[in-house]
Amino acid sequence: MDTALPQNRLSRFSNDTRISPDWQSTSCNTSTSTWTPHFSAVSYTSSSDPGSTWVSTTSASGPTTNAAAASTTTQTSNSSVISDAAAAGPVATSGDTQAPTTTSTTTTSFTPTTTDVVATVTETRNASIAVSDPTATPTTSSPDAAQASAIANSSVGSSAAASPSQGPSSNAPVVSDANTAATQGPSSNAAVAPSAAATPDPARITQTPTSSVASVAPATQGSVNTSLPTSGNPSMQPFPTRVISSPSSVIDPATLSVTTIVESTTTEGVSAAAPTPPNSSASGSAPAAALSSTTTLTISSSSSFVASSASSGIPSIITVAQGVATASSGLTGSLSQDVFNPISTGGIPSNIGSRGDHPVARLGINQNTPIETNKFYANFFLGSQTSPSFTHPYSVAWNKGAPNTGSWGLSVSHVDADQRVYGPQQSNIPGNPVKYYANPLGIQSLIFSATELGASTVLTTDSLQGASVNVNILPSGSTAKRQLAGKVTFPLVQGMGFVTAIYSGLQPILQSGVFFQSIVSAGTVQTGVYKYRITLQDGKNWLLYVAPSDGVDPKMTLVNNMHLQGPSGFNGYIQIAKNPSGTEGEAVYDRSAGVYATSAEVSGFTSGTTGTYTHSWTKAGLTNLPLVMFALPHHMQSLSSSTLGSSTNVKLQTTTKGLGTAIVADSWTLVESNLPLDMAFAPWRPTTGSVNSLSATAVQLIHTVAQSEVSEDMNKQTALDSMYFSGKALAKFAQIVYVIHDLAQDDTLAAAGLVKLKNAFSLFVNNQQRYPLVYDTAWKGVVSTGSFATSDSGQDFGNTYYNDHHFHYGYFVYTAAVIGYLDSSWIAGNRDWVNMLLRDAANPSTADTMFPFSRSFDWYHGHSFAKGLFESGDSKDEESSSEDAMFAYAMKMWGKVVADPSMEARGNLMLSILARSLQNYFLMESNNTVQPANFIANKATGILFESKVEHTTYFGDNLEFIEGIHMIPLIPSSTLTRTTKFVTEEWNAYFTDTAVVPASGLQGGWKGILYANLAIINPKASWNFFAASNFDVTSLDGGASRTWYLAYAAGLGGHNGETNG
Repeated sequence: MDTALPQNRLSRFSNDTRISPDWQSTSCNTSTSTWTPHFSAVSYTSSSDPGSTWVSTTSASGPTTNAAAASTTTQTSNSSVISDAAAAGPVATSGDTQAPTTTSTTTTSFTPTTTDVVATVTETRNASIAVSDPTATPTTSSPDAAQASAIANSSVGSSAAASPSQGPSSNAPVVSDANTAATQGPSSNAAVAPSAAATPDPARITQTPTSSVASVAPATQGSVNTSLPTSGNPSMQPFPTRVISSPSSVIDPATLSVTTIVESTTTEGVSAAAPTPPNSSASGSAPAAALSSTTTLTISSSSSFVASSASSGIPSIITVAQGVATASSGLTGSLSQDVFNPISTGGIPSNIGSRGDHPVARLGINQNTPIETNKFYANFFLGSQTSPSFTHPYSVAWNKGAPNTGSWGLSVSHVDADQRVYGPQQSNIPGNPVKYYANPLGIQSLIFSATELGASTVLTTDSLQGASVNVNILPSGSTAKRQLAGKVTFPLVQGMGFVTAIYSGLQPILQSGVFFQSIVSAGTVQTGVYKYRITLQDGKNWLLYVAPSDGVDPKMTLVNNMHLQGPSGFNGYIQIAKNPSGTEGEAVYDRSAGVYATSAEVSGFTSGTTGTYTHSWTKAGLTNLPLVMFALPHHMQSLSSSTLGSSTNVKLQTTTKGLGTAIVADSWTLVESNLPLDMAFAPWRPTTGSVNSLSATAVQLIHTVAQSEVSEDMNKQTALDSMYFSGKALAKFAQIVYVIHDLAQDDTLAAAGLVKLKNAFSLFVNNQQRYPLVYDTAWKGVVSTGSFATSDSGQDFGNTYYNDHHFHYGYFVYTAAVIGYLDSSWIAGNRDWVNMLLRDAANPSTADTMFPFSRSFDWYHGHSFAKGLFESGDSKDEESSSEDAMFAYAMKMWGKVVADPSMEARGNLMLSILARSLQNYFLMESNNTVQPANFIANKATGILFESKVEHTTYFGDNLEFIEGIHMIPLIPSSTLTRTTKFVTEEWNAYFTDTAVVPASGLQGGWKGILYANLAIINPKASWNFFAASNFDVTSLDGGASRTWYLAYAAGLGGHNGETNG
């Protein structure tokens, strides 16, 4: 497929220019894929634009079954016609016509096997040819109808030699009744036989337009340039600043008096002796002195957070008896646990302020309840409101009077796999995978509009929920005019089988930017539901169902080859669906025509190691009928047997998630049968569980390293201007303190480190960091004030704009889980603050009205989306699958520590779902069947958008960046999501000594990440790297420690007691 475009069209990371199907460039500063559309097969270079390579071919009119070749194609600079092959040149038309100026012509022979009209198609730029019969256009002053008239009067397609007996030309669409279709001779691609349920209406008549709005349909395949939408994503590596040279105190257990941790057996409180740390200097660098005595603390269950104990100079007691054992779970019983119980329905901590002046306006939103910021439909209320939203398998976008069709309606697009475009091959990677693949934007297969829509049209949204939204298009922005003028409402639900438009008092128009080839009336399929078969100029088949409220035949009228019109003042709904499966597909759609989903709900429970969750939908229309909804590949792998029995053979390509499969059912039940119940803080494998003890020689080295690392200045490393960087540094120290206590088994050193960790954490609980958190009353969430203070939307990776909240807050949740595990008395004073972060990113219940439901994690896709309030032509995306899993893991562990069984169960279920979805879509083993075969050798996807996947990062194209961002952080859940097969293939492809990026030759933090990841498949090599006497500490990023990496490698089998590891 040709991908050659002028190099000056786009620069990397720049705003781009979308090439629209009429070859006119339009600026679009939010779209991220530029598409040069073309028909495949015939290549030529335009003399008027010698820097660009276009590719074009067309098909002849009439039946083309068994045709020998393609038709003739002519490139012109300023005009176009469709003519009979017998004509020497373009057919003359009525009206003033400018003579074409041919610049290049490529012709292939066409040998029809039936009686056909063979067309010469001339592709144009800036066409201006009058229509032969202007009276065929709608006689109305309404903008969308007028636009059709204007287009019809600027370009014509005709075939002088065509006759009705020869069948309709491919550029002269026909509406025909099913009873007469055979005699009318529609194209072989025009329709399939009506299903048994369809009842033809012999009273209907054939409608043949006397004009076409254009001579050739816009292309539906093309070349692409791609750039990244970098708003809110600064080009910064994901490493906090590392401070090694300035320890806050030298913690030496040899100078501390022996202390015994007394584990209480009561629930009232815990009494234990603990070491009293020395008074330190203002710089915090004074060494600890020997204790002259010990102090006994009695901590009740209502103890406040660490600030009080830190100021008293007494470290908190590590009360493991009141914590949670590292290898056990409270969910081992057989009782069912609802995983969607609310975390809280109360307020948030009083020291979190509020403000309602968020920089992003709520465009057209008619809702006061919490707004989803990271869901598939956000483009409808952001920026221009015209970037697409992806319901899968369809995408929809507001045309807003855009060029090509000029429509003000909602366009519907579906892209097949053969329409994708691919980036250049990467010859340095084994298998030569392509850099990216992208699905073209702007193919307006069908457009729902109305004659009343025009320049004053507005788009609003309501009922914004976790997996659904209502999009309303109204003729006027005035509230009073809206009430009088009616509207079109589109209930958009993820996976919907039909795109449904509900008309209230408007005259429907169904348009096509690809152009109608034929429309066949097929009678009724249910009482009052009228069916049409549509074939577009690209040969794709669609089904149209019209359900008027009064049940009266709406008598849809074909005006021209891009304009099908209904009756004025129409009330009812219209549905469309793409049919790839002939009569079998028709039968599936016919069975459910007239019913549609309006909203979605997810529910779930766990029992032992099995988690079950259900997607169910609220219905409207003919609610006695079953819904048609499309399942993604990871759904199909986990469907219950009963739901699987409702699946069909109707499959449509999604943009980035493989084939969608139509399921005829009102709900799906999905099962995950291997929940990671025993995963805790220690190194863990799915096959062997947690490893809670290490060899003595491993412990000796780990202890030595930990003693140094826990002495570092925690406050200096964690009190940063970024919630992301601060959280990563806190989590690093939490891992160190955990390892010291549980794996190195030094309670005293751990207790001293815990004091420092609590103190560092308290800065954020007290909201005294550089950019405090604030509750945003506009969108309803907790955000950093960084962008308010700096006017930089990219501050802290766009946190203020709801970017990456699950990444940022997950590190804090993990840190809190470790602290609470080691000191359960700390929980009471900090629970609300930690829960606030969880409620913001992952609120499990709509009963909690402070936050939207599941802001980040998408229960339909099975993973999170990181992009917040930024309009994007490629819609939502995720760059780090591993940090996505980290959040679920942190939530699980916090739920375990605070004894919230619903939260713990939800974390377990999310981890299992993530493992399945990531292994299908992000982490590609050699036998992956979901992603394109020429892409999977990349191993990790890079950034997965909803319309494209690009092997890159927002901060650079280094291969260690691209693969490594899907590794960090290396934690117990890493072995669940990253299989040994995948890690082996990835390591061999990139990081062996003979590969393209030998890990041994790298410098900096990525080197440590790669060798920690190596522990999954070769823990001994990983251990040896981190245990080396000449280990270079610069191989650690600021969010990682040598202590944890050594423990991780040893726990996965890297050290079994031998002296040299």
